Amino acid sequence: MHQPFRPEEAQFEAERCLYCADAPCMQACPTHIDIPGFIKKIDTGNVTGSAKTILQANFLGGTCARVCPVEELCEGACVLNKTERPISIGRLQRYATDYSAHKDEALLKAGTPTGKKVLVVGSGPAGLSAAATLAQSGHFVEVWERREMAGGLSTYGIITLREPIEAALHEVKMVEQLGVKVSTNTSLETQEELVRVASEFDAVYLGTGLGKVPGLDFPGADKAVDGLEFIAQFKTAPDSLIPPRRVVVIGAGNTAIDAATTARQCGAQATIIYRRTPGEMTAFDAEYEFATNFGIEFQFLAAPAEILLDEDGEVSGIRGTRMEVDGVDAAGRKRVVPSGEPDVIIPCDMVISAIGQEKYEEENSFGLGLNRGFLDVESFKATGQFENVFAGGDAIRVTGDASTVMAVQDGKLAARAINDYLEGK
Repeated sequence: MHQPFRPEEAQFEAERCLYCADAPCMQACPTHIDIPGFIKKIDTGNVTGSAKTILQANFLGGTCARVCPVEELCEGACVLNKTERPISIGRLQRYATDYSAHKDEALLKAGTPTGKKVLVVGSGPAGLSAAATLAQSGHFVEVWERREMAGGLSTYGIITLREPIEAALHEVKMVEQLGVKVSTNTSLETQEELVRVASEFDAVYLGTGLGKVPGLDFPGADKAVDGLEFIAQFKTAPDSLIPPRRVVVIGAGNTAIDAATTARQCGAQATIIYRRTPGEMTAFDAEYEFATNFGIEFQFLAAPAEILLDEDGEVSGIRGTRMEVDGVDAAGRKRVVPSGEPDVIIPCDMVISAIGQEKYEEENSFGLGLNRGFLDVESFKATGQFENVFAGGDAIRVTGDASTVMAVQDGKLAARAINDYLEGK
């Protein structure tokens, strides 16, 4: 949808910026990038300096330039919305970070060695952000990643239309240039393992995210495909994916739209089925508009009730119970109940589940405290038996949107808390 800016286009767009003194765009950015500052540097031809300004505040500025809901954040706060179109902040940020990536410049440097060792578990946005910040403070950092490639959801869970693998892996390379050791195919599984590494390292940071998509509870549910795994397979091993012809996606969040978009890239028809109304969708408005323009259909007020199988046991469709609005529930959302109308039947050969991710339970919480299924923290320090274990990212996101930019900010702030701890503050 948005091609990279050419130099003359970036120059023209940067010149439109008013460089507001109070910079509402900067306040709307969760990582508080100096947006007027980096745009001014583009305007003056200092693109390398622009990229450095971005990365100092947001180490994953290249990823966030592609995936942030800018309409809801920086661009939504731009004062030019009142008179004309806002500054294309996301595209300018992409222009600057891509420029430095193509030149392969190491814009940030490791700090003077402190002799302290920190283990970061998880190489997603929260983990890489924490690792980069800690390395710049002079600590030795090792990152563990359970999968074959580092980068977490940036590598495996963001669809190719938004971010290619190469862009995500470049950020992994950037953190390695700071002296960080990245170990793939390495995981932390048990409380006993956490006890061991907490004694071997001066501090441990858990950026482990959440689990797989929860299981469904209706007939044929075992035939549903995990939405995140579907996206990951298409992104990392597309030749191994048997292209579906018609796909139904259960859920109405951003991951559901990403899964449906991926199905469309495979050449399939795609329908999203959701038991509530459009007003209760967790996907951003811009995502919904993008999906409809991309040819994705929506079936609202239909609660998935059964995955239908043919005589060979293969998926042939999905049956949904028609729903209707009946007041509001305890959370203030519109309550839906069965309407009594005939069920809706949608033919398909693949059903994808994108209804969120599994939370933590006592048996997989590493012995740490929990808060409504998330790791419990106080100023990013995990509650429980450990003095030197910290956590951030989706693993602690009890409230608010789970997004890349919020995970990046968590990693940065947690690294500062770890640094204070290591300095005895």
